[in-house]
Amino acid sequence: MTGKTIMLANPRGFCAGVDRAISIVERALEQFGAPIYVRHEVVHNKFVVDNLRAKGAVFIEDLADVPVGATLIYSAHGVSKAVQQEAAQRGFRVFDATCPLVTKVHKEVERLNDQGYQIIMIGHKGHVEVEGTMGQLPPGKMLLVEVPEDVAALQVADPDKLAYVSQTTLSVDETKDIIEALNRRFPNIRNPHREDICYATTNRQKAVKDLAAVCDIVIVVGSPNSSNSNRLREVAALRGVDAYMVDNATGLQPQWFAGKRQVGITAGASAPEVLVREVVAAIQGWGHETLLEGSGEDESIVFVLPKELRREGENKQPLNKG
Repeated sequence: MTGKTIMLANPRGFCAGVDRAISIVERALEQFGAPIYVRHEVVHNKFVVDNLRAKGAVFIEDLADVPVGATLIYSAHGVSKAVQQEAAQRGFRVFDATCPLVTKVHKEVERLNDQGYQIIMIGHKGHVEVEGTMGQLPPGKMLLVEVPEDVAALQVADPDKLAYVSQTTLSVDETKDIIEALNRRFPNIRNPHREDICYATTNRQKAVKDLAAVCDIVIVVGSPNSSNSNRLREVAALRGVDAYMVDNATGLQPQWFAGKRQVGITAGASAPEVLVREVVAAIQGWGHETLLEGSGEDESIVFVLPKELRREGENKQPLNKG
C-alpha cells in the first residue's frame, strides 16, 4: 500500500456478555428508577461506567453501602458465594449480570469440588473475576497460579486428584504455557472439557495477531483496569509491534505515528464503538486517511436478559447484540 492506512480489527469491542450486563443496568434503571446499586464496575470501561453513573447507577464495593430494599446488580465479572449470601440475608432485589461464560466456570468449580478434586485457578491475583471464582468455595480451598513459574511451588493434597480452571480474559498464549507446566508436573491433572478462555477474548486476540502481522503500530482502545484490553496490547507487543492502550482519543500521542504507514486499531470487549470512531478520526487527522476493515470471526452469540427485565417480544427472542 502506498498511502497511510488504518486497519480496524474484527471482531473488536463489545461482546455478548458486556452487552447483556450494560443492558441489565439500563433496564433496571428504566423499570425501578434511580438509584440502582451495582457491585463493582459493571464492566471495566470508564466511559460506560460514567455514562451509567450519570443515569443513576451507584457503583459500590461493599454491600454495607446498599440501603435496605434497594435493587442490586452483580457485575459481569461475577461475585463470591459470600456476597450472594449477604445479599440474600439483607433482602435486596438482585439481578445477576455475571457473564454466562464466567457462570459456567463457577458451576464447573462446584462440580469438581463435589467430585473431590482440589482446584487450581489460572488467573491474576486481585482481579474481581478471580476473587468471584475462587469465592465459590471456602477460603483456602482453591490454589492460584499467575505465571508458569508458580506451578513448581504448588503444594497439593493429592497430585492425582487435581483439576484447573482459568480466568476467562487471559492471554491464550500465556495460559497455554501455564497449562503445559501443570500437565508436566501433574500428568493426571484434569483438563476442562472446553477451554475457559472465552470466545470473545480468543477472537479478539487472534484479530490482533493478524493486525500485528501487517501493521507498524497497534492501538488498543480500553481502560487500564480491563484485563482483556491489557492482554490485547501485550499480544501485539510480543510480536514486535509498537502497541499502546488508550481509554479514548485524548490518550493518543502524535509522535507515536511518525514514520508509521499502517496503523492497526482494536478495542477490548468492554470498550464501546463510539470511542473507536473517535480514535480513528484523530489518527485520520494526522494523515492516515484510508480506513480498512479486517476480516475475522463472525460473532453471533447472544445472551438473554433476566425475564423480569425483558421487554414485550423479547421473551422468546434473545437480546440482539449491536
